[in-house]
Amino acid sequence: MSDKAAAVVREYYEALRRGKPLPPYFLESASTTKFGISEAAFGYEAVADALESQTETTTDWSVESHRLSIAEDGAYATFADEVTMAWTDTEAGADRRFDTRWSGTLVRPEAVESGSKTGDTSDDAPAWLFRTMHVSTADEI
Repeated sequence: MSDKAAAVVREYYEALRRGKPLPPYFLESASTTKFGISEAAFGYEAVADALESQTETTTDWSVESHRLSIAEDGAYATFADEVTMAWTDTEAGADRRFDTRWSGTLVRPEAVESGSKTGDTSDDAPAWLFRTMHVSTADEI
């Protein structure tokens, strides 16, 4: 795995496309949050449950990054992107497609306060973990 935050975000997109486990990309902490198009998850356990459910009930993901912007500052990073994403909802039997905006923060596992778990510590573990992720639609109102 790369030691650059931008590469980890791209690796996350690829894991999403391939239906790979997504929870390892998130910090195991009560402070971890993820806002999706139609849901909000507070705390690592809720985030992991939501991601696992998403993986079980969707297939055929397309994730196209258009404007990935990353700022690394020591052990912390922020990201923003415009992403076209599409998938098949296997429960509803429907194809979904959205133009979305993504933003959030990442942290290097070694910078995490004591009491938080950093997940997988193997060489294959991400060098950065999402502490927050926000995904919203870019539709005009």
